[in-house]
Order: sequence, then C-alpha cells, then structure tokens
Amino acid sequence: MLSVLRVHLPSDIPIVGCELTPYVLSRRPNKDKSVISEDVPESAPVDGYFLRYKWYRIQSDKKVAICSIHPSEQATLQCLGCVKAKIPVAKSYHCSPKCFSDAWQHHRALHERAASVVNENGNDEEEIFGRFNSTGSGVINASLTPSQSSGSLANGTTPLYPAAVTQRSGGETWFEVGRAKTYTPTADDIGHVLKFECVVVDAETKLPVGPASTILTSRVIPAPCPTPRRMFSVSGVDIPGHLDLDGRLSPSGTFTVLSYNILSDAYATNELYSYCPSWALSWTYRRQNLLREIVGYRADIVCLQEVQSNHFEEFFAPELDKHGYQALFKRKTAEVFSGSINNIDGCATFFRRDRFSHVKKYEVEFNKAAQSLTDAVVPIAQKKTALNRLVKDNVALIVVLEAKFSNQGVDNPGKRQLVCVANTHVNVQQELRDVKLWQVHTLLKGLEKIAASADIPMLVCGDFNSMPGSAPHTLLALGKVDPMHPDLAVDPLGILRPPTKLTHQLPLVSAYSSFARMGVGLGLEQQRRRMDPNTNEPLFTNCTRDFIGTHDYIFYSADSLTVESLLELLDEESLRKDTALPSPEWSSDHIALLAEFRCKPRTRR
Repeated sequence: MLSVLRVHLPSDIPIVGCELTPYVLSRRPNKDKSVISEDVPESAPVDGYFLRYKWYRIQSDKKVAICSIHPSEQATLQCLGCVKAKIPVAKSYHCSPKCFSDAWQHHRALHERAASVVNENGNDEEEIFGRFNSTGSGVINASLTPSQSSGSLANGTTPLYPAAVTQRSGGETWFEVGRAKTYTPTADDIGHVLKFECVVVDAETKLPVGPASTILTSRVIPAPCPTPRRMFSVSGVDIPGHLDLDGRLSPSGTFTVLSYNILSDAYATNELYSYCPSWALSWTYRRQNLLREIVGYRADIVCLQEVQSNHFEEFFAPELDKHGYQALFKRKTAEVFSGSINNIDGCATFFRRDRFSHVKKYEVEFNKAAQSLTDAVVPIAQKKTALNRLVKDNVALIVVLEAKFSNQGVDNPGKRQLVCVANTHVNVQQELRDVKLWQVHTLLKGLEKIAASADIPMLVCGDFNSMPGSAPHTLLALGKVDPMHPDLAVDPLGILRPPTKLTHQLPLVSAYSSFARMGVGLGLEQQRRRMDPNTNEPLFTNCTRDFIGTHDYIFYSADSLTVESLLELLDEESLRKDTALPSPEWSSDHIALLAEFRCKPRTRR
C-alpha cells in the first residue's frame, strides 16, 4: 500500500500571497519499496491509491495582532498616533518598547507624510497627532487588548476555497480552506496557524486508508510593505507618490527606465545573509515582493540583473507579460555553484508594448571577446593563464527599440524615434580591476559601432560592480581614463596598454548626477545628503552587513536625452537603524534606480 513517510514545509513562516508547497515523501507499494517525492493525484493513482490533501485555518477566540517591524512576533504595543492619523492599522503595532524605539526614525516618516496631507486640508497637525519627541514617548498604548487588535485581522475577503467549519474545541475553530496540495494564504489567515493534512486514499472506494499525516505552520503574517519611494523632478518640484502610480500617462516624448539587480536565488543563502529572516530569503516570498515592487514603478523599460534562467521563463516573463511587457533575456555563459542550468543568471530587459516596439537585439558575451583578444595579442604560452583571468561568463544585452510616441514637430514628420538600451552585469571580483575595465571598454566599443550606424540615444544600465571614481566608472562618465589612475596598475596581461586606447566617443552622463544640478527644495536637499559630493553619485546602491557602496548606474547620452525626474534614494536611516539588505521589506541587496527621460527634439539635417 502507498504510504506517506514525511511531510515538510520549506518555509518556516507563511506569508500572505506567497504560495505554500509542502514537500511530501511517500513510499511505493512495490517490491523495492522505492521512495518518491512526486505527487500522486487521483487522476494518476499508484497501485490503486492516491494522495488527498486538505488545508485548515485554526482560529482562536483570542485575537492576535502582528508586529509591523518583526512580523513573526506578536504585537504588545500600538502607536496611537497612527490610529488617529488613519495610517493603516497594521503599521501601528510593535512587539516591544525597544522595537518601537529602534524603528522610530523610520516610523516617524509615516506621521510626517500623513501630517503633510492633513495640513493641506487645513487641519492642525498637533491636534491630529499629539506631541511627539525624539524617543517616541507618548504614542504607545502599552496594553494591547484583543478588542484593540481585532480591527486589523479581518478584511472581508473570500478565501479561494469556501471555508467550512469542521470542528470547534477548546476555544478554537477549524475552517477548511483548501483541497489542493498547495495553498496561498489570504488576508483572512493573518495571525492564524494553518494545518496541512495528507492522507492515502483507496482509488476504488474513495475512502482514507490509515492515519493522516499533518503539519502545523507558524502564524500567517502579512507581507511587509516598504514605504513607497517618491519621484523628484529635476525642476525641484516633488512629484506626489510614485511616478505613474496614479495611472497617469507619461507625457509625450518622455519615458522611464528602471535598473535593478534583484539578487539571484542561487546567491540568496542563509550563510551570506544570516541577518535576514529565512522566510524573507525564500524565493516564494522574494519573487512576489520583487514583482510587486517592479510593477509598482510602472517603468517603460526595465533592466534586471541576476535573473535566473528558470525564474525568467517560469515567473518574470509571464508575470510581466500580464502587465503589458515584452521580455528579452541573455543568460551568462557558464553554470554556477550547483551545476544546474536553471541556476545560471543573466540580464533581462522588458519594455512596455504600448510604448515601444522591438527593432534589434545584440548579445555581448565577454568570454568570446576574451578568446578573440587572447588569440590576437597574447603569446601562446600565456594563453591559458590569460583565459583563466578573462573568462568570467559575464554578458550584456543590447536592445534597440522604436518609440511609439514622438516629440517631433511638423518639420520632422514620420521620423523614427529609436532608443538603444544596454543592460549588463560586470564581474564582481574586486581584485580583477583590469577585467572589469576591459569588460566595460569592450561594451562601450560595441555601443559606439551602433551609434555610428544610426542617430540614436544611448542608455547604459546595470550593476558594474565598480565604485564611483574607479576606472570603469571614470571611463563611462568621462570617456577616458587618466594614465596615472591607480586601477591601471593592475594589468598582468597588458590588455590595458597603452592607456590612451581606453576611450570612447559616447556623450554619456550618469542620470543620478542630476541631483547635484537640481534646484532648491527640502526634498532635493535631503537627496543631496544621500549623494557623494565628490563623485555626484549615490552614497550607496548596494547595502549588506559587510559592504555599503555604489555599484549600479544608469548612464544616458546627454546630446539626445535629458533627465526629467529621478526616483528618490534610500538612506540607512530609512532602512532602519540596524539594517542591511536584503530584508523583509526589500528583497534584494541592491536598490532600484529609476529615471525619467525626455527625447530632445532633433533638427533636420
């Protein structure tokens, strides 16, 4: 008889919106008693038996509120200022006074934003929020009762499977909420334990055979929601909310570009990111959180790095297709760690079909360029050593798009507006400075050829694994590298000589350097404090426990494009005092960059 040996859930904490897929290990009733992990559905029984599944929600008479900072913890404190200001009640809960105190700088921003909205309507801020000091005293309700916490626990939504009361015992009610192997928790499940049940069933009688195998989850938690990032206009006018989040159409002649290293699941390990809760590192959680963030930016062009092959095919391409995006992908040229082809990551570029059409795609494989270089300039005796140093599997994806909008006047009717978008991920090894610079130079020379063949604006996006002021960044931003630059001292293969060849003719400018050229305003001053005054680049785009700095950029050709607005930068304070990325709120160790561009009108030639 078919028997269940073990049931297990890969994620220790269930999250709303993240599918739960139990691991079920069973034994076949054959002579060798083989063990299988595949599903045995009613439609395909094994020797007359199949597996039947059920999910239950356990609801206690005692209501439970969840801490907004540590969603796996039960709340004991509530910020009354949030309640009075009508901030979502879930954000008002905290598990301890220390939790509230540590989060106060970030939490206070919620009050400030709500207050600014209230003040616009002529209401008195102090009347609404009361008096707050820097420690947050006076806003805590220290005895959270069941009646006070119940308001955030029910939202009136209907479960995917109509709940049926199956048992009441000892102050608990069991609701049946699902009859499939997988289950996606809903808002109705928040604060409740789920029970998964698996039983062997006789295919002929449809009756259970033997006892059921069960497992209980932890309490279901809501998906943490980071504070939305605002767009800032180059003119100094703060754009309310997200760019395009209010559903407005981009003005004629403008478009937005997002660049984001999303952190490949192959690298998102508990060993590397021990400070991040394991449930927040799980791919089932991260993929939903990343998708929600990416879609929320409503960018016209999306450049993602560290996208695994299987995740592109099975998740990002189909999910973003639902939101109107066409997808292109270039996988790295070798396998990583596990040796599985699915774990190879690469660069994915998406564009809105209603804003652009695909004209041409170029794939840059730096391994092939390395082979050509060594064949041409490296002596045969040193070729193997040279290839070992240069072959690092990095790639770039270059896409030429045609805009379906235009800012051309009547003097230029029917003129095609093309845009060339390069998306790359440069080698990460910090000691290989020569390889980084060579990869960037190789990419720029390829883009120069495209620019020479057409009058076309250029966008160069990606994770360059190079700090501002490094040789790769200097080459991108200035078009050349000083022969005395310290990075050029690392050149064991002689591939950077003579330094005078390290040039390009593309008029590239870093989009985020525009913050340094913007007008005045409270918001802009705050952004400038998040910029390095020496390089005019963000203080960081990559923030882990071991490293904080800038590796990500969006460069644009300044002769044909202008920056209209930029997505605000994060600071360590807004990421919370003890933070590092990834976190439950932000699912990558990088932050997304987003810029809005306007095509400059072109004169007739």
